[in-house]
Amino acid sequence: MTDRPLSGGLAHTVHAHHQQLSWDNSRAPAITIAPGDIVQFRDIDAANGQLSPKSTAADIPKLDFSRINPISGPVYVDGAVPGDALKVTLLGFEPSGWAWTAIVPGFGLLAEEFTEAALHLWSYDRSLAKPALYGPGARVPLKPFCGTIGVAPAAPGAHSTIPPHNAGGNMDIRDLTEGVDLYLPVQVAGALFSIGDSHAAQGDGEVCGTAIESPMSVSAKFDLIKGANLRFPRFVTHGPVSRHLDGKGYEVTTGIGPDLMEAAKNAVRGMIDLISRQHHMNPEHAYMLCSVCADLRISEIVDLPNWVVSCYLPRVIFD
Repeated sequence: MTDRPLSGGLAHTVHAHHQQLSWDNSRAPAITIAPGDIVQFRDIDAANGQLSPKSTAADIPKLDFSRINPISGPVYVDGAVPGDALKVTLLGFEPSGWAWTAIVPGFGLLAEEFTEAALHLWSYDRSLAKPALYGPGARVPLKPFCGTIGVAPAAPGAHSTIPPHNAGGNMDIRDLTEGVDLYLPVQVAGALFSIGDSHAAQGDGEVCGTAIESPMSVSAKFDLIKGANLRFPRFVTHGPVSRHLDGKGYEVTTGIGPDLMEAAKNAVRGMIDLISRQHHMNPEHAYMLCSVCADLRISEIVDLPNWVVSCYLPRVIFD
């Protein structure tokens, strides 16, 4: 739906009924736009209506994963052809004020250790001016973004929205937030852009498999860069990316060894132990807290045979 003219383009709306459960370059577009246009994507919800502010942990094993992580779109951009880059400028978010974080059995970095379902429900200030409360004493600063954002892959057929792909998808990059310019490699005519998986905040790594999963609407502006020939997405931030977290410094744990994945697990295990010991939080809640605000970083990947992964927990959340 086209709403109104804007300087340099038109404004459009993609409503909730234009949400899909796969990437598929044969799917008819929800709307067609021109470069320079703005689109608002309404009512994005990673759980696809299966959870609510009244849900309990008993609802987590009942989730139908075939309905998880819908994407809103696709948007056909006139003039986009393979080899171009679609420039997506994220303009703003309209949060719902409620969210959830869960341990889903069989899912997450430490799935073999956290086998029971758990759920934390969040209620937060929709202005995003205040941190969201988490259990006894933790306060998590908010920074909304969409975990899934991309264009249709060139390969034919339906592709799951859960893994990322070389034209975007479920990348879960927490810095793809308001004001950022994202460049996506166009692989099919019209690009066929879609977006989903809205988060109020997340740590780098999203280690338990869920962030602060919050229904919301998002607006973006679209432009074309002809002949960019990108192999993978890239993006530009126009300011600091962690100022909302780094004012009080960090607690940092590490994992060291020849297997990068095991090193990542050990860094998170160390942080769970530290949070549990220092703040008297049970391991399940410490694990979910790591997922929403602790950052995994590759600190060293050249000194054979061992690599170093660090887990950074911002101290401001317990201030």
